[in-house]
Amino acid sequence: MASDTGNLCILTGNANPKLAQDIANHIGVKLCDAFVGHFNNGETQVMISESIRGRDIFIIQPTSQPVNDNLMELLIMVDACKRASAQSITAVVPYYAYARQDRKTRGREPISAKLVANLMETAGVNRVVTVDLHAGQIQGFFDIPVDHLAAAPLLADYFKSQNLKDVVVVSPDLGGVTRARILADRLHAPIAIIEKRRPAPGCAEVMNLIGEVKGKTAIMIDDIVDTAGSLCEGAKALQKLGTHEVYTCCSHAILSDPAVQRINDSCIKQLVITDTIPLPEDKKSPKIVVLSLADALGDVIMSIQNHRSVSQLFK
Repeated sequence: MASDTGNLCILTGNANPKLAQDIANHIGVKLCDAFVGHFNNGETQVMISESIRGRDIFIIQPTSQPVNDNLMELLIMVDACKRASAQSITAVVPYYAYARQDRKTRGREPISAKLVANLMETAGVNRVVTVDLHAGQIQGFFDIPVDHLAAAPLLADYFKSQNLKDVVVVSPDLGGVTRARILADRLHAPIAIIEKRRPAPGCAEVMNLIGEVKGKTAIMIDDIVDTAGSLCEGAKALQKLGTHEVYTCCSHAILSDPAVQRINDSCIKQLVITDTIPLPEDKKSPKIVVLSLADALGDVIMSIQNHRSVSQLFK
């Protein structure tokens, strides 16, 4: 890329080194020479093997599974950079863990999403770049700049390339309508909304459908797919209501067991995901398609580095 990268340094932990390498390749720089591992007692060990004094550091570290290990790696890398006199430290956290704990729903519960924001700021993070927060209001938990990116443009480009006919974009719940609208606008398609209730955590029941899906190709979009229970129940309900085919997509594929088995056994044609969370070999499936956000994140990093608008990239 034709921009100044002389002062830029990209550092990665163990959460998603491939994504970090792909971002570095897109920008045209080498990853910072560093070791991120563990001492014999399990404590995180970080050693940065080159001078980063006065440099702008971008740490690529989603806080995916193992969540607490990856979060501690991020915080300790930030502390190491701060003590090595880095000029600025940007945490690129494509997947922000604890985001679903963004409010108190009953007495004596923590607001863990706010705690994670506090930890990052206290460690020394100057800016955060993240993708599709579970609740956009989490940006307000930070007192530093937050660049909140959407995966919908990348997902829309993929579905356009598939030449699907008579598409309707479906939100799996009322809270995801804004996300569905962004994708629908890019595909020039109508939207439908599944109304569901959760009798218990991780359990969902489809109650109603708002919109018309009969005879259409449905694309159901969510931010996170964890156990895939809601996704598969939603797809089953859409099939019963007469959809031609059901495609699904999400930004963050956690895929806790038995998610992959559920997807393979379901009527879902494809689950299209991004690489904010790495997909291990044992979770790969012919139904799962992975799209890379590396180029988009690389462009964002260069816009930040060169003091250009980030929002202009996605218009």
